[in-house]
Amino acid sequence: MGKSIEELVFVVEEAPEGGYTAKALGVSIVTEGDDLEELRNQIVDAVQCHFPQESNRPRIIRLHMVKDEVFAP
Repeated sequence: MGKSIEELVFVVEEAPEGGYTAKALGVSIVTEGDDLEELRNQIVDAVQCHFPQESNRPRIIRLHMVKDEVFAP
């Protein structure tokens, strides 16, 4: 895969059906989990699959938690 990535950012959102989804920015990785602990494990597994060579894997994985709230005043 060419040049290694120092940091990989995932946008994490609550899924409408429950649980969480995570989408990487700049890389085609999408995963989900029933809770945040499972989601973290799924992200690590997905990153390892996407970057089979350990030397090319990002050293840091950042989760950007997005919470969408809608309410009427």
